[in-house]
Amino acid sequence: MNYISKYKSPVGNLTIASDGEGIIGLWLEGQKYYASTLGDDFFEGNDLEVFHKTKEWLDKYFVGQDPRITLFLDLKGSEFRKKIWEILLDIPYGKLTTYSEVAKTYEEITGKKTSPRAVGGAVGHNPISIIIPCHRVVGAKGSLTGYAGGIDKKTWLLQHEKAILI
Repeated sequence: MNYISKYKSPVGNLTIASDGEGIIGLWLEGQKYYASTLGDDFFEGNDLEVFHKTKEWLDKYFVGQDPRITLFLDLKGSEFRKKIWEILLDIPYGKLTTYSEVAKTYEEITGKKTSPRAVGGAVGHNPISIIIPCHRVVGAKGSLTGYAGGIDKKTWLLQHEKAILI
């Protein structure tokens, strides 16, 4: 059984989804692939502890702090996508990296080659926006590229973090 809870943020309304224990999704209203891991059978679950912790994480993030709250993320996707999302979790707050660098890290970890384009596909399907910081991945030389929530939201998040290319 899956649950949802809503959160009002400076970048718009967010929907948080959980299986009751871990976070399975966090989407900006209207973003591409919205609710992709949710399924059709879900209930409002505002009183779940996982939502309280996630909202605490978001509260800290949106006041400009690097949240140090550990959340259990229940990643739903192919093994390739899950590995890319795990790599994204290691991008420090306020730092940027490129699709090429993520591809290089993937190869170092797995011994398997991948392309920046394949990385881009996995990044674009990230079901847990903001917490898995796909907004911190940019094109070559720091160019802003697609973001499922919209380039305006990506720009806002990066400016909010005072992000710099590492």
